[in-house]
Amino acid sequence: MALAGAVVAKAPTKGCPFVSGFLLNEPVQNFLPKSSVLFSSKANLFPTPMSSSPAPSFSGIVLRKGFRVRSSLIEPDGGRLVDLVVPESDRASKRDEAASLPQIQISRIDLEWVHVLSEGWANPLSGFMRQAEFLQALHFNFLRLEDDSIVNMSIPIVLAIDDLQKEAIGNSKDVSLLGPGGNLVAILRNIEIYKHNKEERIARTWGTTAPGLPYAEEVIISTGNWLIGGDLEVLEQIKYNDGLDHYRLSPKELREEFERREADAVFAFQLRNPVHNGHALLMTDTRRRLLEMGYKNPILLLHPLGGYTKADDVPLSVRMEQHKKVLEEGVLDPDKTVVAIFPSPMHYAGPTEVQWHAKARINAGADFYIVGRDPAGMSHPTEKRDLYDPDHGKMVLSMAPGLERLNILPFRVAAYDKVQKKMAFFDPLRPQDFLFISGTKCFDLMDLFFTI
Repeated sequence: MALAGAVVAKAPTKGCPFVSGFLLNEPVQNFLPKSSVLFSSKANLFPTPMSSSPAPSFSGIVLRKGFRVRSSLIEPDGGRLVDLVVPESDRASKRDEAASLPQIQISRIDLEWVHVLSEGWANPLSGFMRQAEFLQALHFNFLRLEDDSIVNMSIPIVLAIDDLQKEAIGNSKDVSLLGPGGNLVAILRNIEIYKHNKEERIARTWGTTAPGLPYAEEVIISTGNWLIGGDLEVLEQIKYNDGLDHYRLSPKELREEFERREADAVFAFQLRNPVHNGHALLMTDTRRRLLEMGYKNPILLLHPLGGYTKADDVPLSVRMEQHKKVLEEGVLDPDKTVVAIFPSPMHYAGPTEVQWHAKARINAGADFYIVGRDPAGMSHPTEKRDLYDPDHGKMVLSMAPGLERLNILPFRVAAYDKVQKKMAFFDPLRPQDFLFISGTKCFDLMDLFFTI
């Protein structure tokens, strides 16, 4: 789909009513098959955790046991937020040392993981996983800490090397990492090299080894047969120089911004596509419900994923421009919304990956997480069906080990109300008045408009 920046800058006045930031006003019933769906219309969209003691709920929000209204931000996993970037005063000496060590060239996606680790998104990880951490993440979806507590970690964060790189490292305990452009990026200390069992990793992460999984083919199958773990010392803050670095706020910077705004609750919403009016309705209504619960100043973290995505996803630059328009046009309140980029690459691993997305937002200060239909999912690569059950993501989040402190906000069903002529929450008593459309169909229609 050839969606370009012009979509944001020059919006049509007719077309899809669901996309915020594009000034789209009228429905497109005549273009839509009756099977088009925006969200699932199943009645039970707010399941409580599947345990013997259901969590309390308030206006559909699934609250954790022992929930109370806070006056301060939630603590990061493990207590203290890690910062793996070398202080400026030490950088010259560290660069000299890095230049003398065995060197490993890393890819753009590896660099994104260095970025993630360096800022504490994967707190309390201090670098690429060694074997014990890898196995815990792969088989248990959590890490056990020294005090016997656990933190969620559903996605292995690892670095692959090939036979030649392994041989070049020899007996060295430390190596340096070179970025895609050949620049020194980091030192990896006290390394451990272990076998990269690719089939096991893919099967455990995605629940299938079917060909055509984008991340698996890009990052796992084509890479080396060894994994190298160790503690990272990142030589300077990761920058991409793409005009979007000012959106890449670290967990520390986000926490400082939430405190500056005197937030007493932070609710996070991740997306990898443009915001549509159903999303906007959901986010606005979520803030209203948090106010009803007793919070004084809940702040929305609108947090698009900014790392690797598959080729047919909307480009990050287009998405960020559209998010900017959403605030400029008042679709979302800019005083109550922080827009930032989440630097993680995307796996499309469904219920396994959505745990990682939620866990990372705890480290940024969020204590509420909005989860939608089929989060982090994709179509099956070889069959005409979804790879994952669309309801399993939110169910898994409500039960996931290590996420007990996070309150889950499942999507409410939103659709275009033909009577009110605007987005509204679905009313099962008058289903004939609502128009459902998939986001993909919206973007296909807009692409058609600009092609014409």
